[in-house]
Order: sequence, then structure tokens, then C-alpha cells
Amino acid sequence: MARLARLLVALCWFVGLGAVSGRSAPNVVILFADDLGYGDIGPYGAEGYSTPNLDRMAAEGIRFTDFYVPAPVCTPSRAALLTGSYPMRVGLANRVLFPFSQHGLNPDEITLAELLKGQGYRTMAVGKWHLGHQKKFLPTRQGFDEYLGIPYSNDMGSHRYPAQGFVSPPLPILHNEDLVDQHPSQALLTQRWTAAAVDFIERSAGSPFFLYLAHSMPHLPIDASSDFKGGTEHGLYGDVIEELDWSVGQIFAALARAGVDDDTLVVFTSDNGPVVRPARQLGHQSGSAGPLRGSKNTTWEGGMREPGLMRWPAKIPAGAVCRELATTMDLLPTIAKLAGATPPADRIIDGKDIAPLLFAEPGARSPHEAFYYYRDERLQAVRSGRWKLHTYRPEWNDQPHEPLLFDLETDVGETTDVAAKNPEVVARLQVLADKARADLGDAARGRRGQNARPPGRL
Repeated sequence: MARLARLLVALCWFVGLGAVSGRSAPNVVILFADDLGYGDIGPYGAEGYSTPNLDRMAAEGIRFTDFYVPAPVCTPSRAALLTGSYPMRVGLANRVLFPFSQHGLNPDEITLAELLKGQGYRTMAVGKWHLGHQKKFLPTRQGFDEYLGIPYSNDMGSHRYPAQGFVSPPLPILHNEDLVDQHPSQALLTQRWTAAAVDFIERSAGSPFFLYLAHSMPHLPIDASSDFKGGTEHGLYGDVIEELDWSVGQIFAALARAGVDDDTLVVFTSDNGPVVRPARQLGHQSGSAGPLRGSKNTTWEGGMREPGLMRWPAKIPAGAVCRELATTMDLLPTIAKLAGATPPADRIIDGKDIAPLLFAEPGARSPHEAFYYYRDERLQAVRSGRWKLHTYRPEWNDQPHEPLLFDLETDVGETTDVAAKNPEVVARLQVLADKARADLGDAARGRRGQNARPPGRL
């Protein structure tokens, strides 16, 4: 009996230790807006409306000034976030997926959801997926226990694609792998996704969880609920952003009610830059890239530099600001390490562990020697430190052209080419660009990447 008692005591100690250790790993919530620009929220200078919950997030966490997505459009950016790899690496760099597409994120890829699920996390994806609408590509096949959302962009329902002789069905809403609604009200999408996310938090608070909330807004066509429509001087676009901010507040409130606020890492960012067009074309005001040049679907800073806010009260110092380069690809290795998981070693993962930056450690520097700007499958620019070199621009019409060099520390708007004054910098970044072409490929130079992986196909 004494031996049995000692075994029971030891077992209780072991189980208790596991529970304590488990609490050292955070719950994870990634809030991913769609087509939201660098200048579209208060912490980055937005005007004409207010974002108090995002302001709070910046005040209570860390704000990244040089936070990037590795593509200026939806599908490639989402693939990179979930795999920690450049879109070229996983075969999804070319444009976006459409309702007629026959490919998607390869089921052989290891997603952040799969890594966390392997550590005992409950996982849910809510909102826009856009990594393949066939069953083999859905979130439930990529590590998510649950899914509620639309499989592609909110403008792709009941749409005619003349070149393919295809008309898409009404915009579908899927629950896990089943169709539960069609042609939903655009005005209610933000509230619908928020309600599902809050419900998941409330049901999952007793165990570690990962919530990926990928909002549909402010991707066109934008709309807001009656609770927010008409509420800002910036018009409908401002109303949409205020409702997204409300959603952030609902997430924080749910975490607080569940008693897990201090133990949860929340990340807020967007998939690419804003749509910027005159109001007469859109019927409303557009988004803003703030001081940055360019917009969605460009490799100017405005297309790929995004708001990056992260909050974890137990670990991240309040009011921190990071001016080092970091990317959405870094979330996978960083979060995996925090959760006790190991990224796959049988393939190249482009993301780096940015925990020293996240926790504002003194002297922490970006782990990236270079960051590559691809649009579709063309390498257009490379950044290293303060320098950004454009090696290809669509407006050059494939004609020979000298590269453009910008000093992003003094010229974030990319207004003044300083290539002629810095030939040694140009040469160094050209070498880095050549490394990317050999590794990932570059359609502009007819190069196939040696280490690119295929997408999934039916």
C-alpha cells in the first residue's frame, strides 16, 4: 500500500507539473484582416474614425513598424502565414485561387494549426480561407478541428469568368465541410465571424487553443452592420474599420471572461495592402497605406508592409515598439517554439524565430538577412537592412532597366532612387536576389527554383 501511495503521489506531481508547464505555452489568436492598409488603424495614423481596441492592443503590447507579408494578394499571403514559407516555396505564388481553380495548399504541407494540434491545442479557423475550396484543401484537412467561413473572397460568389466559361455558385458559407448558407449578407459577415470566434473561445478555455480569425473585410465589396453604418466621417470604409475594431474588443472581452487574457498571444495584421482608388470609382472612400507608396497587388511598401500588433500581457512588455524587419512567416516557428512544438525538419521553412523581438529584448535584431518581394512568380525587389532594391517593375514592360535603390530609413515612401550613389549596396543586394532566384525561382528571368514545392492538385 505504501508503494502504491508513493506511486499515486508521484503521478499527481507529474500531472500537476504538466498542467503548470502547459500554462507557460500561450493560447494563440491570429486576427487577419483582408486588404487592410498600413495607415488604416489608429496605431499607424488613421484619421476620420477611431480604433480604440487596436489602440489598446498597441498600448498593452508591441507595435511592429516594419512587419511584412510575403505577397501583395490574398492566396499567397495566407499560404505563407500558415506554412511559414514563401508562396513560391509552396507553389501558390501565382495570383489567387478562384472558384474554378483545381489546386490548393498541398495537404503535405505542415501548417501552424497542425503543429499546435500536435501539442494538444484545440484549433478553429473562422472567416475567409482562400487556400482551396475542394474538400481535400479545406481547413479541416489542414489541422483545424473546426471551420466556419467562406472558401474564397467575398466578391467571388455568382461571378462570371468568361475566359473559363464558368459562373461561380452563390457565395457559400461552410461549417467544417458542409454547406450551411449561400449568398450571405455582406453587412453581417464581421458580426457572424466574431460570434463564432467568441463561441470557440468560451468552449475552449479549459485547454490550450488556436483561433485563426480571417475577416472578410475590408475586401471589396465592403459593408457594415446597422450598428456601425453611417457612424464615421470617413464614410462606409471608416464604418467597416470601426466594426473590425469592435470585433477585436469582443475577442478581448471573451478572453477576459474565460480567465485566459493574460495567457493568450493575440496577433493582428492583414494579408496585403489596401485597394486605393478614387471614391468616384468605388462609391466610398478607400483604404490607406499611410506614408507608404503603392497599394494592394504591388511590391511597393504599401502593398506588403502591414500593421503588426501583438499582445500577451504575461510576456510582452506594454507599449513596446519594434523597428526591425519581421514577417507573417515568422509566426509559425515562433509560436511553435512557444508551444513546445518543432517545425518540420524535412523541408525549408523561411520564417525565423522572432521571440527576442516579440519580447522586446535589448539589442534584438531581425533574423532576416534579406526579405524578398514577389508579385505572382516574379521577383521584383529585395530588402536587406535599411536598403530596398527593385530589380523588376511591371511598368518597365520587360525592357532592360537599371535597378532602383531606396533607403527605407530615410525614405519610407520610396521617392528617391539612390542606386548611383551606392553601387556597392546595389551589388550586394543583386547577389541576394540571385540567391532567391536559384532557391525559389523567378519567372521574370525564366528561373525555376531548386527548392520549390508543388501545390496540391485534384
